[in-house]
Amino acid sequence: MENLSKPILIPTDFTVIAQYAIELAVSFARLTNTGIVLVHIVKKAADIPEATAKVELEADKASKDFGVPVKGVVREGSIFSTIGETVTELDASLVLMGTHGIRGMQKLTGSWALKVLVTSKVPIIVVQTNPRKKSIDKIVFPVDYKRENREKIGWAYYVAKLFKSKVLILRAEPARDKKIEQGIRTNLSFTEKFLRSKNIDFDVAVAQGKESFAKESLQFAEDVDADLILIITTKGISKVDFALGPSEEGIITNSANIPVMCVNPRKSKVGGFSATGG
Repeated sequence: MENLSKPILIPTDFTVIAQYAIELAVSFARLTNTGIVLVHIVKKAADIPEATAKVELEADKASKDFGVPVKGVVREGSIFSTIGETVTELDASLVLMGTHGIRGMQKLTGSWALKVLVTSKVPIIVVQTNPRKKSIDKIVFPVDYKRENREKIGWAYYVAKLFKSKVLILRAEPARDKKIEQGIRTNLSFTEKFLRSKNIDFDVAVAQGKESFAKESLQFAEDVDADLILIITTKGISKVDFALGPSEEGIITNSANIPVMCVNPRKSKVGGFSATGG
């Protein structure tokens, strides 16, 4: 019997980029003994029958190719809100989404992908190309002074436990401001204690401060050949942030094509424990 409880959700626009998301999602599905739901969004009800036939065909092919349960659904609406709504409707555990980068005419470009991910109550893993490996051996975990950093530690544990990954913590450069530096140290201590208590292998490196922390996090991830970068999205992101290009956009569309797990700053549950580590 197909197990589609708490499925992994994948938005599909029937392009090869969506296929890349499917291939990585299969690894999660196998390890969590769940299935995958492909969701295609249409703008009007008249498009539903044709889209349904197409997404069901894609789902059947993926299920046969990878040996995991895959279902296709179509929803009418906007990608900016309907994907988040579908996450709630299906009680999805995770979203994997392909992005076509910052440029181009495709639907899920970098800034558009960011607008989608901030509506989801569960993390979204953004992929740009076919992952080199179907496993996640190294997770880069940037730590700065913001309190929201703590909300992503449970998800680092979740992925590391599934894949037996090593967490590579990158601490922000030492700050002159005492409050900021204390925030960094507190978050780092919290992260180390939590991972140690869960028997997760980790190392700590310190950013140099020669460039923005986002840029140094990306360079660090590339240098260590990371398989995943785990970030927290900007709390209360605004239209101005979208217009100016928040740091998340540069990370999720990174030139090294490293998948990025984006966690919204809110409390959530993963596998029976709080993503805040409680």
